[in-house]
Amino acid sequence: MAREAGSGSDGGVIVGRMKLGSQGLEVSRQGLGCMGMSAFYGPPKPETDMIALIHYAIQSGVTFFDTSDIYGPCTNEILLGKALQGGAREKVELATKFGISFQDGKREIRGDPAYVRAACEGSLQRLGIDCIDLYYQHRIDTRVPIEVTVS
Repeated sequence: MAREAGSGSDGGVIVGRMKLGSQGLEVSRQGLGCMGMSAFYGPPKPETDMIALIHYAIQSGVTFFDTSDIYGPCTNEILLGKALQGGAREKVELATKFGISFQDGKREIRGDPAYVRAACEGSLQRLGIDCIDLYYQHRIDTRVPIEVTVS
């Protein structure tokens, strides 16, 4: 059963939790999308500031963090991995994405199994973890049936 957000005894906000999907994953009702920390909205933000922000979010009850191998590219996963060292990883649920790659300076949407495996292994390494809680396709490769991509 999901808890609703409310006020804690110290006046801080308690972030509720909810089930995500049908596999039993439970996450905070509020998540933190990390893209803007490293890419797309101006220059990357200072690493120490972003790590402090991630730690503040965790202390505030936010446990669901979303990133992608394309953010940076790759630097956002590295940043999140650094922030989650020292025991913070056990307090959060991590989502990251695959499906966009750059070949010879051109963006390519990919969903072939060899690419997916390599992308997953790269994300695990950059995040410094053994398991990704939610791994999903950022863009659909219309050349590859989804059943093949997720096999």
